[in-house]
Amino acid sequence: MTGRNGTPRKPKALASGSRLGVFAPASPAPAVDMIAGLTELKRLGFQVVANQDTKAEGYFAGSSLERVGGFQSAVNSDQVEGLIALRGGYGSNYLLDYKLEKSLASPKCLIGFSDITSLQIYLWQKCGWVTFYGPMVAAGLNSGPGVTKGYDENAFLQAVGRKEAGWKLRLRGGPMLTGKATGRVLGGCMTLLEATIGTPWELDTRDSILILEDRAMKPYQVDRVLMHLKQCGKFEGVRGIVLGDFPESEPAVAGAPTVREVCARILRLLGVPLIFGAPVGHTTRPMLTIPLGITARLDADDEGTLEFLEPAVVA
Repeated sequence: MTGRNGTPRKPKALASGSRLGVFAPASPAPAVDMIAGLTELKRLGFQVVANQDTKAEGYFAGSSLERVGGFQSAVNSDQVEGLIALRGGYGSNYLLDYKLEKSLASPKCLIGFSDITSLQIYLWQKCGWVTFYGPMVAAGLNSGPGVTKGYDENAFLQAVGRKEAGWKLRLRGGPMLTGKATGRVLGGCMTLLEATIGTPWELDTRDSILILEDRAMKPYQVDRVLMHLKQCGKFEGVRGIVLGDFPESEPAVAGAPTVREVCARILRLLGVPLIFGAPVGHTTRPMLTIPLGITARLDADDEGTLEFLEPAVVA
């Protein structure tokens, strides 16, 4: 069953007492950040029952076999009810060489952002899994709720725990083109989405509310990615777009176009509702958690809202 051709496969809801596994598909993290993130998970009432051993190999949190093994053992363990990534960085794409769809049991909540986009898109396209674009152990949870470089606690708990449809998420951005649209929420880190083009798990963006965000990109680099996505047809049939706030992406020269201006020039021509500046993924504001793979209604007036028309999880 795939995200394009079948009903989304939803994981079981997480609640206080749920057992989580921490996996490290990409880069390692400083011990102090890992400990702080694990402490925050315990404060929320979760049990951490599996924590992948990591031994840095350059910019990886272990060899490819160790990283894919850490993921597979957690996702297939009867003792683990949900998975949360240690951090992003780089390396999740190596796991995709192992034909994961042949070795995975039932879907479980999988939470992460940034480099985890590669895995999330793969699991959607190959397995139809609903996943969650949100904070990680050493990237968001470690800073705590409601603070700079932290996460939005309510959005996190609603996304992974609410078994009813109809909840709304304030996007805390601003309209680039007003309007309303309904579609399936997909996307993630923009450069990682771009990197799926030409692969067997290339993201099908038709009929989607598309999330696009990134960090440390000059405006011309954002321009290049958006033009590539446009020329590859990735904006054809898109119903609406939610853009992040692109931190550390100031123009190289004073007076040059900003990321916001670049996005407006290219994307407003699509004529679909657009929100810019939502604290999704890479952001210095408390990070939202957004389910990927379920249907939502985007309202691009004021700060923007997403109303989820179906739950992301099941009982």
